[in-house]
Amino acid sequence: MKVFQFGLLLLCSFLGFSQNKIEVFFDFNKDMPNPISMVKLNQWIAAHKSVEITEILGYCDSVDDSRYNKDLAMRRINSVLKIVKRDSVKVSDKLVLKPFGKDFQYSKIQEENRKVTIYYHQIKEEKTIEVNKEKEDKVERASDLVAKEKSELAQKFKKAKKGDLIRINNINFQFNSERMMAESEPLLLELLQILYDNPKLKIAIHGHICCNPNGMDTKLSYRRALVIFKYLTKFDIEMNRLSYKGFGSNDPIYKLPERNEAERKANRRVEILIVDK
Repeated sequence: MKVFQFGLLLLCSFLGFSQNKIEVFFDFNKDMPNPISMVKLNQWIAAHKSVEITEILGYCDSVDDSRYNKDLAMRRINSVLKIVKRDSVKVSDKLVLKPFGKDFQYSKIQEENRKVTIYYHQIKEEKTIEVNKEKEDKVERASDLVAKEKSELAQKFKKAKKGDLIRINNINFQFNSERMMAESEPLLLELLQILYDNPKLKIAIHGHICCNPNGMDTKLSYRRALVIFKYLTKFDIEMNRLSYKGFGSNDPIYKLPERNEAERKANRRVEILIVDK
């Protein structure tokens, strides 16, 4: 009877605690994920807000000795751990970190061995007693707008010629701050992918704000354009392909002072100038 009870308890544990994994790949002798994996990892983070990471394993190809490879594998683990912690993904208090030098089953394809495997499981979110429905609806509407604009962005760049301006309306920032709203990140990931897919493309990032009649005050728009510049260079877009500038409120779509929130939103925008293709 005790054996049966133990087996039932074990079965219940497996049913309630299923492990999933994501693999992140690296270029030869590098400890930061390669550009494609970086995009994949950021997309995974954006779509998995209610998971807990339980284990991170690091691997290398068969080049060099076991000690060096184990050190490189650990550096790869730490770089991935830093990324997920930066984006507030929950990490288990009993997190297991394990680097492998040469002591694992190699793939015949060397690129497949240069990786980090993240194991995670879904966690149940506590029910909030009071839900701010208006706020939820606002975030949902913003996400829908971002998704629609994201789906059309690559085609806009494909059609654009040197000297054209492409307006991105839904990269939004917190009030009077250069801190970007979380729901806007898919647009930056799409811009990043467009730059990966078009290695000759060079752009200038133009930041614009609303509401401020002082044309000399361009600091906030400059800082917001800089945030986008730093985001793209962080994922290995060469600096010589990018530039940035803040225009303040000197080039509004709607005349200042704006009459409503729709006009204010249209004025506080990001535009991408095609410098070269």
